[in-house]
Amino acid sequence: MNNKHNQSIPQEVLDQMRIKIEEAIGLIKPYSVVMTADERASVLKVGDKKFTCVNKTFGYTKTNPEFVPSYLNIENFDTDMKDADGHPEIVTLINQLFNYFDDTKLTARSEAYSASLYYYGNVQQAASVNLPGAKAIYDDLKQYFPGRGSKSAEVK
Repeated sequence: MNNKHNQSIPQEVLDQMRIKIEEAIGLIKPYSVVMTADERASVLKVGDKKFTCVNKTFGYTKTNPEFVPSYLNIENFDTDMKDADGHPEIVTLINQLFNYFDDTKLTARSEAYSASLYYYGNVQQAASVNLPGAKAIYDDLKQYFPGRGSKSAEVK
């Protein structure tokens, strides 16, 4: 059995990460907008193509301010543009951190499931020859492994 995940993340490391993540949340929270699901659904959707237009328009407000309508608050437009790109350098780091955890979880679960299959197969075989205690374990575990083995091979 090839096992890539052979070292668990130490609790001290997880505790330090939690503290640092909470600190990062504390830093960004005063400047963040929190939206409900309905609010997220109702905002104008702006993909890369539309955002290119927005960026160009913003540039024109600087080079040709005579066309800025009096009802447009240019300071608010400036503020929006500062955060409108989503700060990709930070988001990239957050995604990298997420991927480290997610890839580790996927690998660990896959390897743990493989180990479970090996154990289950062994218990199934032990139960088929009536080794003491095996049938109770087999009966408890078989619900989690539907379709593994034929009905005729099922332990009676």
